[in-house]
Amino acid sequence: MKTIRWGILSTAKIGVEQVIPAMQQARFTQVYAIASRNEEKAIEAAQRLNVPVHHASYEALLEDPEVDAVYNPLPNHLHVDWSIKALEAGKHVLCEKPLGMDTEDARRLQKAAAEHPDLVVMEAFMYRQHPQWPFVIDTIRRGRIGEVKAVQAHFSYFNDDPGNIRNKPGIGGGGLLDVGCYCISSSRWAFGREPKRVSGTQIIDPNFGVDPLPSGLLDFGDGFATFTCSTLADPWQGMVITGTKGRIQVPIPYNPQPNEPAKIHVIINGKEEIHQTEAVNQFLLQAEHFAQVINENIRPLISMDETIANMKVLDALAKSTADGEWVNI
Repeated sequence: MKTIRWGILSTAKIGVEQVIPAMQQARFTQVYAIASRNEEKAIEAAQRLNVPVHHASYEALLEDPEVDAVYNPLPNHLHVDWSIKALEAGKHVLCEKPLGMDTEDARRLQKAAAEHPDLVVMEAFMYRQHPQWPFVIDTIRRGRIGEVKAVQAHFSYFNDDPGNIRNKPGIGGGGLLDVGCYCISSSRWAFGREPKRVSGTQIIDPNFGVDPLPSGLLDFGDGFATFTCSTLADPWQGMVITGTKGRIQVPIPYNPQPNEPAKIHVIINGKEEIHQTEAVNQFLLQAEHFAQVINENIRPLISMDETIANMKVLDALAKSTADGEWVNI
């Protein structure tokens, strides 16, 4: 397979600490260039991470003919615009979640992607690459826990930095877009269909003006998913999927440690089975999957339709919170 040469838009923390190091270990992948609007930051990141080329602007990176694909970890309000610019420059795009500020925003990128059918666009929902999830979904689909009736998800961390983009309103800050999207995506995956209606609520931080504590209820007709997430709470995550015959407990559903096996607990008729996956880096697997999609012209794991479906639920939860009533999907 052809080696994909990546250009990284910005020196965002998730990129320099998680994604770039993983890409550098992945097959068929080369991190070729990194760009920042601050040239000193671009030089420092390139030297520290052994990236061959740096650019002092995002435009310069997009104009670089050696770049095949762009990874976009910019703030949420810049995801769509710069991803479209990357497509127009002839680059494949891996864009951080959430793909847009809302469904309307994400549809702009979906339309642009349709106008460039030879290029791959995928939302970087890295958790879906981890082997624990195919095991969980296969266990559900084979009926081992019966019909899914309830999903409970939680994802929280603590970040009170006023300068952090997650604490800035107007550019996509807050808990619902940042971590609530994981709870919604995984709940929809577990049920295997879309919710019929949703109810949302949240607490607004008086200092930051964003939602550090959103919570929601998703009605799937014959079952419910509930979630709470936070950007100002004790770092913790977990998920329980309860069926008519048993349940599945996923202790670290979204970012298991790359050097430790993931454990999934399956409890049926009161008897617990502990299943263990190999230790893997899901960011590495994401890079290899993206290279495979490009080289073999296969459907990406996260399609644009899947991205739009998740954005619709996020929008409905936000509307429900504002209106104080259930919102149909």
